[in-house]
Amino acid sequence: MALSLKQYVERRNGVPLGASGSLTNMLKNALGAKNFSQFWLYWNPIWGYYLATKIQKPLTRFLPHWFALIATFTASGLLHDVAVMLLKQKLFIVCTPWFSLMGIAAVLSKNKVLNLSRFPWIVKAGANCSIIIVCFICSRYLSEFV
Repeated sequence: MALSLKQYVERRNGVPLGASGSLTNMLKNALGAKNFSQFWLYWNPIWGYYLATKIQKPLTRFLPHWFALIATFTASGLLHDVAVMLLKQKLFIVCTPWFSLMGIAAVLSKNKVLNLSRFPWIVKAGANCSIIIVCFICSRYLSEFV
């Protein structure tokens, strides 16, 4: 049975949608995730719910799960870029390559390449933030060649 948005958010945050402490729980759970793939289970659960139900799940019907996950990250990046382009009214392509690289990192970390479960929260938070930063730097570096 599919979860509703309210159920999904409560499962991810440990508190009901819009409840006090929701943001704190999201940050604590996401940053302290045992791997980068798990980070995204907790980060922005409302956006994650719609990405999972409207993009990733339909894609997994005909694509391997790992590819559907990367495609979902890419679609999320594209949607972020489109939102910025609408606001700025000029071409903006930053999030699509960045999110694509984060999707690859999430797939790799899910396959046990990186398991931080035995480390303290601060180490997990530092590692998860570092992956985000490294993916951003790499996407900016790669964009110079495209």
